[in-house]
Amino acid sequence: MQPAEVVLSVLRERGRNGLPCTQLYRQLFNKELYLLAYGNIYSNKGAMTPGAGEETADGMSEDKIDQIIEAMRREKYRFSPARRLYVPKKNGKLRPLGMPTWSDKLIGEVVRLLLEALYEPQFSDSSHGFRRSRGCHTALREINNTWTGTAWFVEGDISDCFGSLDHEILLRILAEKIHDNRFLRLIRNMLKAGYLEDWEYNETLSGVPQGGTVSPILSNIYLHKLDEFVEQELIPQYTRGATRAANPAYRQVDALLRRARRRGDRTEARRLALEMRTLPSTDPMDPGYRRLKYIRYADDHLLGFTGPKAEAEEIKAKLAQFLRETLGLELNQDKTLITHARSQRARFLGYDITVQHSSTKISNGRRSANGKIALKVPPDVVRAQCARYRKHGKPWHRPRFQNLDDYDIVRVYGAEYRGVVNYYLLAKDAWRLRTLRWHAEVSMLKTLALKHTSTVSKMATRHKAKVITGDGPRTCFEARRKRRGKPDLVARFGGIILRQDRRAVITDTGPVRVRVPRKELLVRLRHRECELCESGTTVAVHQVAGLNELGKPGPDQPAWAAIMARKRRKTLIVCVPCHDWIHANPVTHAE
Repeated sequence: MQPAEVVLSVLRERGRNGLPCTQLYRQLFNKELYLLAYGNIYSNKGAMTPGAGEETADGMSEDKIDQIIEAMRREKYRFSPARRLYVPKKNGKLRPLGMPTWSDKLIGEVVRLLLEALYEPQFSDSSHGFRRSRGCHTALREINNTWTGTAWFVEGDISDCFGSLDHEILLRILAEKIHDNRFLRLIRNMLKAGYLEDWEYNETLSGVPQGGTVSPILSNIYLHKLDEFVEQELIPQYTRGATRAANPAYRQVDALLRRARRRGDRTEARRLALEMRTLPSTDPMDPGYRRLKYIRYADDHLLGFTGPKAEAEEIKAKLAQFLRETLGLELNQDKTLITHARSQRARFLGYDITVQHSSTKISNGRRSANGKIALKVPPDVVRAQCARYRKHGKPWHRPRFQNLDDYDIVRVYGAEYRGVVNYYLLAKDAWRLRTLRWHAEVSMLKTLALKHTSTVSKMATRHKAKVITGDGPRTCFEARRKRRGKPDLVARFGGIILRQDRRAVITDTGPVRVRVPRKELLVRLRHRECELCESGTTVAVHQVAGLNELGKPGPDQPAWAAIMARKRRKTLIVCVPCHDWIHANPVTHAE
C-alpha cells in the first residue's frame, strides 16, 4: 500500500503531462487515502450533521474504513440519498443544499483528492474558484493589473449552473482522461444517488450534489471546457494587432505644438497643449487592433473586450451557443450584460469594475490613469451592510447580544466589520467604508451601553485603545477576557486604515500537502489505546459538535466530558465498551 502522498504526486505528474489514468479505482483500496480524507474533514461543522440516516463522524474507526474498502473491492458500495435543506440567498430565494451521510462524505473527499491531483495541473490560469492559493482577490487583481484599455465588459451568468450540469456530458468529459470504467461507474452512482425532501425520495436527473466535498472539483472539470473554448477559439479570433495605430489628429496638434515652441509663442503652445490632452494619442477605433480578456470564478465569468460593441454582441452570442450546444447550459439573459467600460460599471465578485478616464479640461487632469481598471465598492453593498446596524433610521443596539459579555460583543462586531473591510481593500475607494465603520461602531457602543445601563460616551472611554499596525498606531476599541495563568484574550474593533491595498489577497483554502498522518487525531487513532480506560483494544473516535456540549465542570459532568473539556478537544479515542457507555451517560446540563 503506497503512502497517500506518493499516490497523489504520481497523479499530479500524469495530469501535468496530459496522460490518462487507467487504474484510478484501485486507489480507493488505499487506507492511507481514507485517513488523509478523514483528517481533512472531521473538524468541519457538517461532520456532526446527520444525513438521511443517523451516521456522523462520531464513532469513526479504522474498522469502518476497512468495511468501506471491502465494499469498494466488491463494487457493492451504494451511496445513500442526501437529506435536502434550503438556505436563504441574498436575493431572498432559497438555495438547495444536500447533506450526505458520513460515509458518503468520506468517500467524496477521497474522490476529490484523486480528481484534484489529476486535473489541477491542467486547469486554466483564468479559473480562480475552488482552487488552492486562488480566490476572489486573485481574480480581481488579475483584472486590475492586466485589463488596461478595455472598452466593453461582457458579464456572464449561467442559469442554475450547478443544478443543471448534465451527468452524461460530465461523464464523457471525465472519460477523456480517466480510462477506468469502475471509477466512472462510481461517479455515476454518486451523481444518481438522489435526495430526500420531507422524507420523500427524489431522483437527481442533473447537477452535482451541492453540499458534498466533491462538487467543486466536478464543476471545475465541467466548466474547464468553457475555459478552453474561450482561450483556444474566442481569444485568438478577437485578438489582433501588436499596438494601436497613431491618432492622426493627435499627431497634427503635436506638430503644431513643436512649431509654436520653436518660435517662442507661449500662448499658442499652452492652448495646443491643452487641446492635445483632449485627444487620445492612439486611434481608439483602430480596425486592426482587438483584445479579449477572460476570467472565471466558479460559474461567474467576465470578459473584457477592446473593440466595437457589435463584436462584443457576437462574443456573447457565441458564448451562449457553446454553452447551450456543448455543455447543455443556458446564459441568464437578464444578468448577462454588455457594459460600456468607461461610462458604466460591471459587477463581478461583489466589486464594481470600471475603466478610468480623467477629465482633460482641467490643467491637473491625470492622463496616465486613462484606460486603467478601477475596482470600486458598490454603494448598494455599503447600504446593505449598514442596514444590519440600523433601526428607526439610525444606528441601533442589538438586543440579542445584550446578555453576552463585553469580550464577545466586541469580538462579534469586530469580526463582522473586519471581514467586509478586508474583502474590499482592493477597491480604489475603500474610504467609502467609513460609513459602515461609523454605523457598526455606534451600534456596538449602544449595545454595550444597554448591557451596562450606561452611555455611549462612557463605553467609548472604557474600551478605547491604541494598537500598533503596519500603518502606525491606530485607535480602536478592545475588550479583554482574563485567564488564569495565561495571557488575556483580546477582542478588537477597528484599527484598519481605509485605503486601497493592492497587496490584499484572500484565497480559497485547501488542504496542505503533508505527510500522512497529518493530524494529531490520526496519530492517536492509530496508537489504538483507549484514552478513557487506557486499554489496548479496538478503538473508535467519540466526537462532539462543540466544546459547549461538554457541560459545566462539577459533579454532574461525566468523566469522559471532563477529560475532553480539560484537553479542549472535540474528539476522544475510546474502546467500543467505553463508547457505548458514553452514549448511555450523556451530558445532562450542557450549555
